[in-house]
Amino acid sequence: MRSIPEKIQASLIFGAVLAVMVLITALSSLGVLNQYIQSVIMSIGINIIFAASLNIVNGYMGEFSCGHAGFMAVGAYVSSVFSLILFTENKFTGQPLLPPQTAIFLFPAVVIAGGIAAAVAGLLVAVPSFKTRDDYLAIITIATNYIISTAINNLEVIGGSRGLMGMKSTVFAMNDVISLPWTLIWIMIFVALCVVVIKRLMGSVLGKGIPAIRYDEISAEIMSVNTNRIKLLAFMFSSGLAGIAGGLFAHQLGFINPASFNILKSTEGMVMVYLGGMGSLSGSVLSAVFFTFLLEFMRPLQILKWVVIPLLLILLMQFRPEGIMGNRELPEFFAKLMRLRSAKGKGHGVSP
Repeated sequence: MRSIPEKIQASLIFGAVLAVMVLITALSSLGVLNQYIQSVIMSIGINIIFAASLNIVNGYMGEFSCGHAGFMAVGAYVSSVFSLILFTENKFTGQPLLPPQTAIFLFPAVVIAGGIAAAVAGLLVAVPSFKTRDDYLAIITIATNYIISTAINNLEVIGGSRGLMGMKSTVFAMNDVISLPWTLIWIMIFVALCVVVIKRLMGSVLGKGIPAIRYDEISAEIMSVNTNRIKLLAFMFSSGLAGIAGGLFAHQLGFINPASFNILKSTEGMVMVYLGGMGSLSGSVLSAVFFTFLLEFMRPLQILKWVVIPLLLILLMQFRPEGIMGNRELPEFFAKLMRLRSAKGKGHGVSP
């Protein structure tokens, strides 16, 4: 059986994703999907970005980052402050610097600004990582998570331990221009862009140096791979995507505080990465969907869910250490099924 050309596959996938996005938007606008279902879809999207970003470091590069929520916090707070200053009445400048209606066009820039700030914060990990690996890197990233959380907790100008709120006003400003579920729309757009950008990066010449570090860093250096440059790229890109997830998270809830980005949030990211498979973008997407539904199912357990989630990680390491997808992608899985089906069809066609 002839395989479908790669360009046609890409076109079909793009069309399918676009159709799903339009369908979800239409059903949400018509009230078929209520606020709860929309919030679950938005949580899935944010978790996809968060898990995929952490997979760049822990999966593709083979390092062990344990404080990824710290970068999510940086993106959440920076994008929230920009959002408040630019589009709403706020305690920083009083009146908004721009007409609130412009939020419908400038909202992506606000979220990306949070991602850039998080990428800069990623330098705190990238530079020490040049000489550290494994457990030592885990300690550095955990320390970074605590440093960021503690710093935010003591900055009264952004609410301190009480948190920061008011980001929903930006969403309301967008709704006043065109009545659509804008937060949901932007999350879906950023998820699609995140997946495409990661796939393009890992398929590029520069991106192929990232898994080279995982296999053997010394051999990669011998083969003229600039490992310091690759680590810098991977950590900053991973942190930036986490910051984008944080900015979307802040505008979904309309309220954030330092407790939203503690070590438990970092643990959620690690569970999703190892559940989906190390170095598998498809695995990150599937595990984010599964894990979000699991969290919703366990919501009545409240704090007891943090007994179940680590137990899930322990069982995963014992019985399925490679995760759902291993390091494979869904197209590879479907191609294998097509080959098996073709071979089976030929077998049935042979006369005795």
